[in-house]
Amino acid sequence: MSFAVYADGTANLPAELRQGMIILPCEYTINGKPEVYEGDLENFDTHSFYEALKNGQAVKTSLLNTELFLTRFRETMEQGQDAIYVSMSSGISGTYSAACAAARELMEEYPDRFIHIVDSKGCGFGTGLLAIRAMSLSLAGRTARQAAEILDEEVPHTCQYFTVDDLNFLKRTGRVSGMTAKIGTVLNIKPILYGSSDGRIISCGITRGRKKAVAELARKYRDKHLDVQDLGVYISHGDCLEEAEALAGMVKEITPDVKVSVCEHEPFSGSHVGPGMLALFFLGKER
Repeated sequence: MSFAVYADGTANLPAELRQGMIILPCEYTINGKPEVYEGDLENFDTHSFYEALKNGQAVKTSLLNTELFLTRFRETMEQGQDAIYVSMSSGISGTYSAACAAARELMEEYPDRFIHIVDSKGCGFGTGLLAIRAMSLSLAGRTARQAAEILDEEVPHTCQYFTVDDLNFLKRTGRVSGMTAKIGTVLNIKPILYGSSDGRIISCGITRGRKKAVAELARKYRDKHLDVQDLGVYISHGDCLEEAEALAGMVKEITPDVKVSVCEHEPFSGSHVGPGMLALFFLGKER
């Protein structure tokens, strides 16, 4: 590797996709009990976590702080390597700002070294796709400065669309009003949301019923995807595997040769969207 690649647990990467990366832990509490998620998706009990959310257990998440970044980035600097960290969106978390502050401080301390923080403008595989790309660039011998330019140019093409089953989780995080959540629940309205160009979660449509919502995600892929999908297509779910596999089948009907990966959605951002969240990530013409 020509430079170190950092991501964190929100990148949602299974073991085979995060090899060689440095994965930073995410901390949260569930009913006041502290938990640390190390990014080891294969050891995450998806069903129990989302059942706990369904049963009303409260989850609070903490941003990754500057001190963590200083400690971990310094280890790389002392080894004589540059580093790239792919961060969750600056539009939904202060983690990006914390990482930038650490990078500035360390580049003053190590003037011959380079650290770049990629604002993924997303979360989940919206971050993971770019981290995978960063790894491929490092293994191909690109410098960190070259890779930083390429990754920043690819951010606007990292598409992420999702739907939720229960609007009340979006209400708790201020994404929809209480009245909207109440009416939507009564009318069985399922929103289609996406990560916007400024990294915020925005609604781009509504459907009546879950099957129509899943079909609408597939339609977004049909309309937006690029013909070249070297990185593949990724689907994550909040304990709704059957629907995730149905969506994967729809994607394969549109592009039979593309590799589609399906996995559980990690707990850190999963706590904000709730059980039944279904998300689709791919490279597209535009967000």
